[in-house]
Amino acid sequence: MGPPPALFTQAQRHNSMPVKMDVYESDLLGFNHRFQSIREQREASEGLIQELLTYCERTQEGLRQENATLRHQLSESQLDLDDARTTRREFQQRLKVADAHVQSMSAEITNANNRNLYVLVLLDGDGLIFQDHFVQAGIEGGKKAAYALRRAIVSLCGQFADEVEIVAKVCANLTGLARAMRRDGCIEAEFDLKEFALGFTQAKAHFDFIDVGYGKERADSKIKELTRWHLRNYNCKQILLGVSHDAGYAPFLDEILQDHDSRARVTVIEGSPTVRELRDTKVNVIQFEELFRADKLINRSPDSSHNASFALGPGQQGQLQTQALATMTVPPVTNAAPAAPAAPTLPASWAAVTRSATPPPQITTPLAGKMAAAKARGASSLTKAAAAAAAAWNPGPRGLDAPIAVMPVALESIKKRKDTDKLCNNHYLRGPCVKGSDCCFEHRYKPTLDEIHAIAHLARLNPCTKGQECDIENCIYGHHCPTVVNGVCGHPHCKFRVSEHPPDTKFRNNHIEDN
Repeated sequence: MGPPPALFTQAQRHNSMPVKMDVYESDLLGFNHRFQSIREQREASEGLIQELLTYCERTQEGLRQENATLRHQLSESQLDLDDARTTRREFQQRLKVADAHVQSMSAEITNANNRNLYVLVLLDGDGLIFQDHFVQAGIEGGKKAAYALRRAIVSLCGQFADEVEIVAKVCANLTGLARAMRRDGCIEAEFDLKEFALGFTQAKAHFDFIDVGYGKERADSKIKELTRWHLRNYNCKQILLGVSHDAGYAPFLDEILQDHDSRARVTVIEGSPTVRELRDTKVNVIQFEELFRADKLINRSPDSSHNASFALGPGQQGQLQTQALATMTVPPVTNAAPAAPAAPTLPASWAAVTRSATPPPQITTPLAGKMAAAKARGASSLTKAAAAAAAAWNPGPRGLDAPIAVMPVALESIKKRKDTDKLCNNHYLRGPCVKGSDCCFEHRYKPTLDEIHAIAHLARLNPCTKGQECDIENCIYGHHCPTVVNGVCGHPHCKFRVSEHPPDTKFRNNHIEDN
């Protein structure tokens, strides 16, 4: 490449040399300036490139780290996914098994709910009384009553009649109820009711006649607790309560009938008319007229004097003979000396004495006919007065103790015995004394029947600790004061409480309130 063309000729260069020198300097400065600009731009470009490279390195490193983190997270997520997939499959399998188990259990529960269905019958036997002809028939009557009750209830069960079981429980004070029914006249002997109860229990495996003993709340509490328990049992489809006579069940019915399901499952059996308090609860009521009496038991005894105990004031000989005449038969007067009676065989216990139903002891006296007749009339009037007084007072659920006729001579003979010579009441009235040789009273003596009566009378002067709540039939102790005559308690040291005497009784014991 050749030299650049000349910009000026020689002449021009010669003529313009100073000017040219100025131009060259100006160009150099411009070049230098331009060079400096280019250098700055180049340095700026290099700086920019350096910054870009640095930024790219940092970005690349960050991305590399983030990528590593993401790869790690992806790996963990993959593991979690695999684990979740495995767990899900396990749960699906378990769910499948659980569903099958639930269906099986549901079918089993449904089957169980419809198996062993039963209707519960709870009867308060002290107020809901079976018809007389059932009770009078004894054991057979009890069985017939049970069968009739079952048939009557099954007939109401509709489609469940072939599957439902009837469970019946009669709760009653058997001794007190038997006594009340005998006084009502619907049975001749108290034993009839016990035989009826036995037959009722024997009739069906789920039928029971329960003797709850004395105490008003005993039958009530048993019936209430049984009702609460069976209401919680789904298999119990209905509960029939024989309580129409007793207003005391009203609060209990109000309590259990709050639940709609319970209201539909509880029904009252009506014997005697349902009391107003029970009707107010709006409980369902049903009648079985062919099974239960509609009327209550009443005392129809023509002569209540048989329930009055023989009264005797200790240490009062004149009163003793007068009272003895009131309970003794006076035969025709004779002047012949009476023959000494032979000592009878000692009964095994006082229960045997009362069961033997021996006639009252007789007494003969060498009185003139007129005097004997007067005494007989006096005894008759005294008996009538005692009968009237007894008829006007009922001491409680046990009632009046059976009368004991006492021979004055035998009574005095027994009372004369002192200390260890006293006869053991338990040994002679209830059988062998359980204390045996440790007992401090006499066991070897052979008393006559009259003396047995005297021992029983003296034992009767001691109050029974259970009072009218006592359910021991052959209890030897007194359940009310036996020494009340014509409104006066003649015992100066009477141990009975005031409430165990007829109303308005006057007392010889000035400390009677302390008993």
